[in-house]
Amino acid sequence: MTSVSGIYFPEDRGGKSYENIKIRQHRAVSAASAAGAEPRGLWAAGNGRNIRHRDDAGRHAVSAGKRTSDGRDRTHRALLPWYTGYILHTARSGDTLESIAAMHSASPAAIALANPGVQTPQPGTQLVVPLPFDVVPTDIRYSAALVGYCVRGLAARYPFIATGEIGRSVMGRPLWSLKLGRGDNRVLYNASHHANEWLTTPVLLKFAEQLAAAYANAGEIFGRSAAEILSYASIYIIPAVNPDGIDLVTGELAQGEYFNYARSIALRYPQFPFPSGWKANIRGVDLNLQYPAGWENAKAIKFAQGVTSPAPADYVGSAPLTAPESRAMYDYTLALDPSLTLSYHSQGRVIYWRFLDYEPANSRAIAELFASVSGYAVEETPYASGFAGYKDWFIQGYDRPGYTIEVGEGVNPLPLGDFPAIYRDNVGILTYGALVT
Repeated sequence: MTSVSGIYFPEDRGGKSYENIKIRQHRAVSAASAAGAEPRGLWAAGNGRNIRHRDDAGRHAVSAGKRTSDGRDRTHRALLPWYTGYILHTARSGDTLESIAAMHSASPAAIALANPGVQTPQPGTQLVVPLPFDVVPTDIRYSAALVGYCVRGLAARYPFIATGEIGRSVMGRPLWSLKLGRGDNRVLYNASHHANEWLTTPVLLKFAEQLAAAYANAGEIFGRSAAEILSYASIYIIPAVNPDGIDLVTGELAQGEYFNYARSIALRYPQFPFPSGWKANIRGVDLNLQYPAGWENAKAIKFAQGVTSPAPADYVGSAPLTAPESRAMYDYTLALDPSLTLSYHSQGRVIYWRFLDYEPANSRAIAELFASVSGYAVEETPYASGFAGYKDWFIQGYDRPGYTIEVGEGVNPLPLGDFPAIYRDNVGILTYGALVT
């Protein structure tokens, strides 16, 4: 057995398939953590299958840089490969990509891809070794920390993905960005302006992962060559505009000053269930009512509805762009100058494409194409929701196609079980979004 950061990996799996690797929620590892135990033998054989554990419950503590007990801190360090999907291997004399892959039940091709230019590792060289499961999970609740782990893991596995931050949230959490492609056609996709619409975040992250994998393997996504897509376009993705709010809704933020402030806000607006009805940032400002496109109209509408102060939803703020998350999106868009934007929300299975009388060239035809590949309806935004949104500002300011995509149907937050159908419906929109301008 080989040990890396306290996790034990078999040196020879006898060629067994890893298709049955599954994400388990935190029960087993959390129990060990609470007891101060070191996580050993996380590859556990059972009924001929190999079970992978992820400690979902502890991610927020790691992202905030908090140290709990020594045992729990060691646990999170040891579990880092399970969060990011890779380990770091220091090469020894005689190591080859094939021997390293066999040691860690990995793929030589994946190791080569993650370490450009390395053919024969020199002793002491540190190599990224992708583990044999997807980076982006789609069957666990998301958190700000998990978004960061996914971004790091994707960039390590696919070094042609550029990552960065466009700003910070109220609580100081990164607003992550990813870039795929080298083409002149710049497009910008964003998700989770609204906290309880967090299921849109893995939609964008999974698309990034599948597009990168298709590119690396000279393959296709939604019937289009990944290489052609990424030579024509540069796709910029902001997977989580509202990380603090996501943590509140999913339970990662359940105590402390910010939680208590949010709960006090919710008590003033009992029509919004807490925390499941929370859309705003952690200060109670609706991030998608913060843009300078009819902001005064939005204020008049929402005040008339009784939302006149920080609230779980629908509070426009004291002025446009006062929320740091919306300001970051605004500044980043100005710097990027994209030809098209997609803003992901839930729910309704609807594509909104206009703002007032603005109708950018080809925007209706593009919306109809998106509808044809998704089964979604093309509609105009209802008047009560038709001002101060990101899409509204982009269309007004650039006279270019901008869309709000409302995924799924039901009550937010949508259940995890809806993800497969939602992703299937939207992969065509995300693919063609890079090609239609």
